[in-house]
Amino acid sequence: MRSVPVGARHGWVRAGGSALAGMVAMGVVAALGLWAAGAADLPDGAFPRVVAATVVTAVGGTVELSGNAGDLAGTEAGLTVIPLSVTLTGALVIAAGFLRPLRHRAVAGAGELAGWAARITLVWLLALLALSFGARQTFTLSVGDETLDELGDVFGVTPKVGFTTDVPPTLFFGLLWLAAVLLLALVVARGAPLPARLLRFQESVRPAAYAMVALLLACVALGVVVGLVVAVTRGHPVETLAVLLLGLPNLVWLALTIGLGATWNGQVEGPFGLPMPHVLDEVLRSRDTATLDLRTLAEQDARMWWLVAVDAALLLAAAFVMAARSPARTRPWQHALHMAVALALTVLMICLVGRVDAHFGLSVLGIEDLVGGLSGKLFLRPETWAAVGLALLWGLVTGFLGGLLARGVRHRGETDGS
Repeated sequence: MRSVPVGARHGWVRAGGSALAGMVAMGVVAALGLWAAGAADLPDGAFPRVVAATVVTAVGGTVELSGNAGDLAGTEAGLTVIPLSVTLTGALVIAAGFLRPLRHRAVAGAGELAGWAARITLVWLLALLALSFGARQTFTLSVGDETLDELGDVFGVTPKVGFTTDVPPTLFFGLLWLAAVLLLALVVARGAPLPARLLRFQESVRPAAYAMVALLLACVALGVVVGLVVAVTRGHPVETLAVLLLGLPNLVWLALTIGLGATWNGQVEGPFGLPMPHVLDEVLRSRDTATLDLRTLAEQDARMWWLVAVDAALLLAAAFVMAARSPARTRPWQHALHMAVALALTVLMICLVGRVDAHFGLSVLGIEDLVGGLSGKLFLRPETWAAVGLALLWGLVTGFLGGLLARGVRHRGETDGS
């Protein structure tokens, strides 16, 4: 009996539902996180547009900041940050919707998969386009003093800041993001069918990819537990909720790389800061450009050395899972290579998406920060290639050990008589 193509059987409704469900889920998480962060009090009804801008940045879109303070003053602002909690939510929802009609099949044609993905992509781009046009707003900033605010109105130097979406790059990067999500979903999911020509790659690629996704999600789950414990024992539950809903992966994946020995450089200056634990804020405010690594964190809190042990346990567990899902004939040195490459690519991804760069400044008649305390900047950047090199070493060691530990377990495809 001739099979009915997936695209014809499920059509535009299911494809559109997958794309829109991902967009809605991202919007809900962003809205709750921004509400917890106090953004609901923004003037001029800016909250919905800030939510839209947050979703745009979560998929790699470009939001441009602009400002002015009348004829005598000027403002300068910039923001580059990806709210990875929102990003991760959308990726999981869209991947689940994409894979659902493809489950329980061993092989699928490339054209069939491309057609199904194309339907999701078209609906996704239309939704992202509409969201991009809604993500723009201009509102007035208070300098924190009623008298100064009144003087600003009198002399026409009240600072205003606005944001708008740069639509073409937003659509381009949003398309790349969606393509990466769909491709990764096919690579990771054991039940997802692949074109016949790619089946020979699944034995080496799929177990390693699955292990890395499991590693990243395990870090997030651990971060949720720690965040809830902190909220209960130390108070500030609303602020903690904001961190969980907006930037939890930013923090836990940063901690993952630091536990491997990676170094990040950063600075926090002025009233603006990152939603981060106190120990990170202390390090980043300590000098002009601070070095963020195990040593500097341990100087503030000796418990930071536990990051090494936690990373070792998580990586060994991921390597064991990878080896257990690989064919039994795979040798330990091959597991080591697969783990090293996969972990290096994962750390590279974290270094690319975990960067933060934000600044805001006000000048009157060319004198910067005349009102005092309003300007600020923060940045956080990794030493990327050193981090990737360390990931290769960790991957080689844990991959080899994981291969040895998995020798006594049943592997994928084995039978009792094998």
